[in-house]
Amino acid sequence: MITKLHSSRPLSLRAFSTSPISLANRAIIFPKAGNPADVLQAQTYPSLPPPTPHSINVRYRFSPINPADINVIEGKYPAKPTQVNDLAGFKFDNGGVFVGGNEGLAVVTEVGESVEGLKKGDRVVMSKPQSGTWRSASALDVKDVMKVPDEASDGFAATMTVNLATAYNMLNDFVDLKEGDWVIQNGANSAVGQAVIQIAAHRGLKTLNFVRNRKNFDELKSQLTNLGATQVITYDELAPDSFKDLRSKVQQWTGGNPIRLFLNCVSGPTTTSLLRLLGKDAHLVSYGAMSKEPLSMPTSLFIFKNLTCHGFWQSRWYEDATEEEKRELVEKLVGLKLKEAEHEVLTIPAGDSDGVATEKVRDVVRKLAKGQYGKKVLLNIEQPVD
Repeated sequence: MITKLHSSRPLSLRAFSTSPISLANRAIIFPKAGNPADVLQAQTYPSLPPPTPHSINVRYRFSPINPADINVIEGKYPAKPTQVNDLAGFKFDNGGVFVGGNEGLAVVTEVGESVEGLKKGDRVVMSKPQSGTWRSASALDVKDVMKVPDEASDGFAATMTVNLATAYNMLNDFVDLKEGDWVIQNGANSAVGQAVIQIAAHRGLKTLNFVRNRKNFDELKSQLTNLGATQVITYDELAPDSFKDLRSKVQQWTGGNPIRLFLNCVSGPTTTSLLRLLGKDAHLVSYGAMSKEPLSMPTSLFIFKNLTCHGFWQSRWYEDATEEEKRELVEKLVGLKLKEAEHEVLTIPAGDSDGVATEKVRDVVRKLAKGQYGKKVLLNIEQPVD
């Protein structure tokens, strides 16, 4: 017999059971790509069955909502989520759905009989991209998680596998930087940018950090300086009538030493202007295009300055890295003892219906898409009340 479930739940589910089922979990799902404010839905689902021999059951504590997650839901991101046909035994009437979320911190609740190195109560983060972390609980293959060292705070651990890892790898993988060397970055107030500032300062590197001008620029400058930024500059100084003065300042700050690394997440005309501050044999590493404009580079920089350009994507790094390399990265990031990123927690209370939970998530996503959140948003989904 097929029991259909409807009520206030956005999608119809079916379960092969005639007995009452406890809907003890909730996920944020989407049936197809589209505007996140339209397609995201909260969906309750049953308690997890016992884990298989090589898997673990986890309960998510915090799951970040990153800009890339929004792009994934829109269908505009190269990484594609995995379609699931059921959640803990509940099958969807209209085919599979996708669970949002790429990054997250979870606590182990049960371990399979063949699992080694993990026990109930351990904290883990995802090592497999697009794991679908916007949910209260999940069953995971043990090879797709990494144990979090005890000294890492929850907020730090929840956000380290994407933004912090991106910053660390870009500073280490392209140029052999020595103490006292300079790095240029745009989007310096982003989560990656703030991590770059801290990791660079930890290594004795100096940073030129470019941001958009704003009413509270002095406040932002103070915030970034407190993290370890050497200089914080607005894009206004790249204007033709100001650039000569800026170049003179940079010469004074660097003592004439060539700048050999530029980390770019903006692209567009400002990035082209910033390239003119680089020295010989410099490397441009692009990991984003927040301006949504193409990256244009003068041919002269390649001919006369031997500029080298790279693209960096942390998901590709995880695909190519060994399990040992992934564990070493986590240990290195925790060992740096960086300041936890500023964040706000979006809690979906246990008593919320799926309909209410849906509207709360959609509202936050709308605001994120408009740049109305200055802090990282961490999703916390409590066990729903059946």
